[in-house]
Amino acid sequence: MSVVAAIAPEVPGRLADALRTGRFAVTAEIGPPRGADLGPVRRAAEVLYGWVDAVNVTDNQGATVRVSSLAGSLALLDAGVEPVMQMTCRDRNRIALQSDLLAAGALGIPNLVLMGGDRPEHGDHAAAKAVFDLDSAALMSAARGLRDDGTLLSGRAVDPPPRFLLGAVDNPGPDVERLAKKIDAGAEFAQTQFVFDLDAFRGWLDRVRDRGLDARCGILAGVGPVRSLRALEFLAGLPGVVVPPALERRLRGVPSGRVGAEGVRVCVETVQVLREMPGVAGVHVMVVGDEGGIPEILDAAGFRRG
Repeated sequence: MSVVAAIAPEVPGRLADALRTGRFAVTAEIGPPRGADLGPVRRAAEVLYGWVDAVNVTDNQGATVRVSSLAGSLALLDAGVEPVMQMTCRDRNRIALQSDLLAAGALGIPNLVLMGGDRPEHGDHAAAKAVFDLDSAALMSAARGLRDDGTLLSGRAVDPPPRFLLGAVDNPGPDVERLAKKIDAGAEFAQTQFVFDLDAFRGWLDRVRDRGLDARCGILAGVGPVRSLRALEFLAGLPGVVVPPALERRLRGVPSGRVGAEGVRVCVETVQVLREMPGVAGVHVMVVGDEGGIPEILDAAGFRRG
């Protein structure tokens, strides 16, 4: 387990505390609803309460219109669950992005994950114009400047500055330069794409550790169950996801009605291995749309509701 000593003691939250102390962290993820009702977010909070350190609220994932991550994060706060507000560079210029960073700080949202975002042509408004005024590393640097120096990109001061933990996303692969760039810009934790191939992930992690990046940024390995063969095929096509032949054989080798249960067992086994892997600070559990399955996975992996 990693201790990220660089996290300032005044940065609030359960996730920050886990990374500071080396306690194995657990985060989850929910997609806010496509409708003017925060009930689904509140119901997910009831299920996840006590099981996780924090919960990501996606920002119009897949470039499809949803309730904003800011609104979903506030609903989680109200329900007593620590949120991780996601922000993409796709939809806002640097003025709007910095405004939302200040809003997050003013409203007490303790964690942010900053990313580029899926391109609009892949979503439900294919004719929408992508902004990308800043890339994810530039947005990270802007957020760190606001927090640590109390200054906007223009150089103007803000008072008081926001306080939050800064996170990034990464695809484990042969290169760690993109992750290093985000860490240099200010990322204090990084949530990875799904990890199915533990050998490949271990090789990436070795490169991360060789650079000392795990001592500067808590690595949260992405995990989730494969509940069907159709899901397996979809996941195998995602950028950064490696589905090893042994996993495919295992899932195809059980009766169709048992694929979901076998996928859960694989996920549990993966979490147990990752929990003992040097350099891994925690896991990020992704079962969007079926948050009720997360406690089952964590319980089977040896975690207890706190």
